[in-house]
Amino acid sequence: MSTGAAIVGPDGRARCPWALSAEDYVAYHDEEWGRPVHGDDALFERISLEAFQSGLSWITILRRRPGFRAAFAGFRIEKVAAFTDEDRERLLADPGIIRNRAKVDATLANARVLAGWAEGELDELIWSHAPEPAGRPVPRTLADVAAVTPESTALSKALKKRGLRFVGPTTAYALMQACGLVDDHLEGCVSRTAPAVRGASGGAGRLRAQ
Repeated sequence: MSTGAAIVGPDGRARCPWALSAEDYVAYHDEEWGRPVHGDDALFERISLEAFQSGLSWITILRRRPGFRAAFAGFRIEKVAAFTDEDRERLLADPGIIRNRAKVDATLANARVLAGWAEGELDELIWSHAPEPAGRPVPRTLADVAAVTPESTALSKALKKRGLRFVGPTTAYALMQACGLVDDHLEGCVSRTAPAVRGASGGAGRLRAQ
C-alpha cells in the first residue's frame, strides 16, 4: 500500500505518486507543474483550464490541452475577448474540448474582463498572493498537501472582486501549485530541487479527482 510519499519510478528517479499514475503525467510533472509561470495570456490559460477541470480529473484536461489551445486561439486574451456568438456555438460543438456551457461562457466572460486590464496586471495580481517559501514546510506525503490555503482564499476573493468567474479557493490553489507560486513537490521528489525553467507556456492544474 502506498504511503503517499515520493516513489521511485522505472527510471530510478523518485517522483510524487500522481506523476506515475499515467504516462502522460511524467513530462508534465517533471517539466511544468510547480515551475514559475508569468505572462497574462499564459496565466489566463491556466485560469481557464482550471475552470474546465472542475469536477474532472486533470488527465482529462491535459490530454485535451492541444484541442483547447486550438479552439481558444492559444488563449490570447484579446483574441478570445473578441469571440462572437458564432464562436461560442463552435466551442460548444467542439469534441476537442470539454463542451460545458457554463465553463465556456465563463472563459469568454473572463477574457472580456481581462481585455480591459493593463498589461501585466493579471500577472501582478496573481503573484502578489504567493506565500513566503520559508514559511511553508516541505510536504512529505500527499496528505500534507493542502487543497485550500489562506492565500488561495485571498486570491479567489481578489479575482472575483475584479469580475472573474470559476475562480473559487480550491481552483485558485490549484493555479498557485501549477504556476509555481508554491512548491508542493514532495520531499525526495526529483522536481523538488529542479531549476525553474518554465516561462510563459505549459499547463495548469492541481491533481484532483484522479
